[in-house]
Amino acid sequence: MEKYTLDQVKDEILGVRGTVKREEYELELKVEIIGLMIKEVRQKRKLTQTELGELVGVKKAQISRLENNTSNVSIGTIIKVFNALKADVKLQIHLQSESNAALS
Repeated sequence: MEKYTLDQVKDEILGVRGTVKREEYELELKVEIIGLMIKEVRQKRKLTQTELGELVGVKKAQISRLENNTSNVSIGTIIKVFNALKADVKLQIHLQSESNAALS
C-alpha cells in the first residue's frame, strides 16, 4: 500500500500551490480557523454572541456567521472582534519574489 502526504493529496485533487483552486481552498481554510479562534476566545471570556456583538457594534447574527464561516467579513470587523475580546492580532504578509509572482 502506497502512502501519500497531505500536501501530495492536495496537489493531486486541488492543484499545486499557486493555482487558483488551491489558493481558494487555503484561504477558506484560514477563514474557518479565524472563526474557530473567535469562538474559542469568546467562550473563554464567558461572553455570549449577543454580548460580543454589543461590544463590537454588530448583531448576534453577524458574530454567529463569523464563527461559522458563513459570511464574508472585512478584516476591520475581525480586528474589532479580537479587540473586544482583548486579544492581540498579528498580521503577517509574505512577499513573493518577482520570479514566483510571475508564475501565479
